[in-house]
Amino acid sequence: MIEQNQVKKIGEIVEEFFDKMTMPVSGAEVKTSSEKDETGADRDVVDIDVKIEEPQILIGQGGQTLFEIQRILRTVLNKKLETNFYLNLDINDYKKQKIEYLKSMAKSLADQVSLTKEEKILSPMSSYERRVVHAELAQRTDVITESQGEGLDRHIVIKPK
Repeated sequence: MIEQNQVKKIGEIVEEFFDKMTMPVSGAEVKTSSEKDETGADRDVVDIDVKIEEPQILIGQGGQTLFEIQRILRTVLNKKLETNFYLNLDINDYKKQKIEYLKSMAKSLADQVSLTKEEKILSPMSSYERRVVHAELAQRTDVITESQGEGLDRHIVIKPK
């Protein structure tokens, strides 16, 4: 588990990172947790919630810029702290809102599929977004989900069981 002094250092590095981008943040809230990875081993997770006045520039179309900043920031933090952890960066609750939207959309479309018995093809999504949809509908017994397509055209199909 990441130590408290490292959490403080992460906050300082994040604020310095955004200052150098000439995007001053009004405080970076850093939270840590531990979760199981695919192999069952514990992995450290660092959640960073940043609030800024003009988030659009850092979020980008479909959150693409946000994911790239997260990747760069993770590399910087892992190198400076000489430790390895998963980083989850959120700017002005964009990811949180996006997840809630995806879950709501998935439930609604699954209800339609269950009622009409006709499959629904969703728009192409990132692997992260597809994972949210699959996880949301995994417990349902009336529909199944599967990813189809390749690369940027990969999408989910919701089918009746």
